[in-house]
Amino acid sequence: MASDLVAEPDPAATILWVGQDREGHWLVQENHGLMEGRFVSREAAWRFARAERHGFPGAECAEAGQPLVPWISFAPVGAEERTPRRAA
Repeated sequence: MASDLVAEPDPAATILWVGQDREGHWLVQENHGLMEGRFVSREAAWRFARAERHGFPGAECAEAGQPLVPWISFAPVGAEERTPRRAA
């Protein structure tokens, strides 16, 4: 009888996780915290992840089994965080 166990990825390996957060945003995250991107669709996220593997030799792309937690806030930027306008 075959085992239903799923092997966990090697923690030292680089994985580009593709998935959604709890609000439904599509994200790509590198598992060591070096890269994150937000996308308008699943297809766009997967296209980006596959294209970015060249920057992470040996990286694998994988679908996240759990909601991803964004590292960068999606909250609107506050007035104190905006760059002041400069005269031309």
